[in-house]
Amino acid sequence: MNTEVTQEQVSFYRENGFIVLEDFLTPAEVETWRAALDDAIKKRGRQRILAREEQMDDDAYYNKVFVQRVNLWQDNEKIRDLIVDHRLGKLAATLAGVDGMRLWHDQALIKQPWANPTGWHLDNPFWSWSSRDAISLWVALDDVTMQNGCLYFLPSTQKTARFDNASIGHNIGDIFKIYPEWAKIEAVPALMKAGSCSFHNGLIAHGAGPNMTPGWRRAMTCGFMPDGSTFNGQQNILSKEQLAKLKVGDLLEDDKQNPLLYHRTKPSLASRA
Repeated sequence: MNTEVTQEQVSFYRENGFIVLEDFLTPAEVETWRAALDDAIKKRGRQRILAREEQMDDDAYYNKVFVQRVNLWQDNEKIRDLIVDHRLGKLAATLAGVDGMRLWHDQALIKQPWANPTGWHLDNPFWSWSSRDAISLWVALDDVTMQNGCLYFLPSTQKTARFDNASIGHNIGDIFKIYPEWAKIEAVPALMKAGSCSFHNGLIAHGAGPNMTPGWRRAMTCGFMPDGSTFNGQQNILSKEQLAKLKVGDLLEDDKQNPLLYHRTKPSLASRA
């Protein structure tokens, strides 16, 4: 895994709100990640979020956007070995310019053949904490093209974003009702070979095209939370039991739920693994 970045790449990320890193994984590592993801998806079955009872409507628009499975690291040892890695936390912290990073969640986001587009949205407003330094990792496990649903970014929108958001629904341009000033920004496609990755700020506007092919587009993603973040009142991935124990303003520092992957001065769970 190539987790070294230059100052030029850090500066690009902070200005534009995203960065594509080529050859993040070696070909052998790509095969390892693919096998781990395929195994985890098979074992998880139809349960999108662990310990959450949901009725999966196969015909719902959202479920035709991608196959989504959340926090696979919590019930699959192979995924845990890949995701709970101090190198990922250090890279995310370096790009964001913070002292430490916790794992908020991982997500498999797999566009099935002929999948719907992913509407323009922001990541962090969905989560149970609010930070302008939130950051997401997106690892391509298949070649990602304009035909099969690559990501698109609206550069620098993280600078003017509030925590208002649009849902991922039928109208992919709903975000522009909230931020009309963004409608004239030219979208940048993030084309990637398998093994490349991108990082993007939790407040940058992004989406993905439809999958206009009969093949699958596999991606593994992670949301990273700056150490010291506090609960904002939203449930997101938290269980009812976890939610009942929290009040707004509480530190989110449970290593069982959100392991500390890296910190400049503190020992991390990942470095002890």
